[in-house]
Amino acid sequence: MPSMNDALELRQPRTVEQLVAGQPTQDGAGVRLTRVLHGPMMQRRLDPFLMLDAFGSDRPDDYIAGFPDHPHRGFETVTYMVAGRMRHRDSAGHEGLLTNGGVQWMTAGRGVIHSELPEQEEGVMEGFQLWLNLPGRDKMCAPWYQDFPAEQIPVWRGPGLQVQVIAGRCGSGPGAVEGAMQREATAPLYLDIHLDAGARFEQPLPATHNAFVYVYRGELSIGERAVPVQRMALLANTPDSDGVRLQAGDAPTRALLIAGQPLGEPIAQYGPFVMNTEAELRQAFRDYQSGRLA
Repeated sequence: MPSMNDALELRQPRTVEQLVAGQPTQDGAGVRLTRVLHGPMMQRRLDPFLMLDAFGSDRPDDYIAGFPDHPHRGFETVTYMVAGRMRHRDSAGHEGLLTNGGVQWMTAGRGVIHSELPEQEEGVMEGFQLWLNLPGRDKMCAPWYQDFPAEQIPVWRGPGLQVQVIAGRCGSGPGAVEGAMQREATAPLYLDIHLDAGARFEQPLPATHNAFVYVYRGELSIGERAVPVQRMALLANTPDSDGVRLQAGDAPTRALLIAGQPLGEPIAQYGPFVMNTEAELRQAFRDYQSGRLA
């Protein structure tokens, strides 16, 4: 199989602008998680991404109550289940079971009410939920939903590494792999990268895209900067940069690489509603309270 690292040699790889530690919190009915990306300042800097939550525990009390019925409007949610079982049901009539390695991609659009509830009473539950903004023209589109079991997630393999290609395109040239999902407006790239100790991975990135790396096993370096476990490395937007180079340390490492094309639109958010104006936000609340959201 062609090797991305044989064909690609970055001329100007990105550097780390900042390391970010997530904030421990609880959501849903008491699920313990780490909010890695959050807040207006980070949303503007990492446009089009609104939030990234990381959850992982082998203690049932940390996750068993799940996320009962709650609303969304104006964006997309991408839930990646590394380990565990989670049942999704929503007001648009969709239902699915997320299991090890699976991905759920949901477009809330004009509105949906859904629940995400564990279907396990013990063992490890681990994964991530990413919120991806929608452009203003699409915020009131019809809700949409798709489950991708692990076997439907394309995989790129190279020396000492493999990459689950959830969205976007991994690599360049004839060895590139297209991801399970593509989005024109935000052009998201979402990779789960598994590196053996000492392995290297390079990925081309448009200089105009915002990007970050989140390490959830082991440790890696980006240029001269070490990125420890449970840290997000915000990648600098150097005008002439052409990608990112990741180098694993002395232990096997797993990391997410997420990048996207910024929308450059105003963000008006309150909880599960993300619109462009305060007036649209107030309308979302009225619609929810009157039962017209979904």
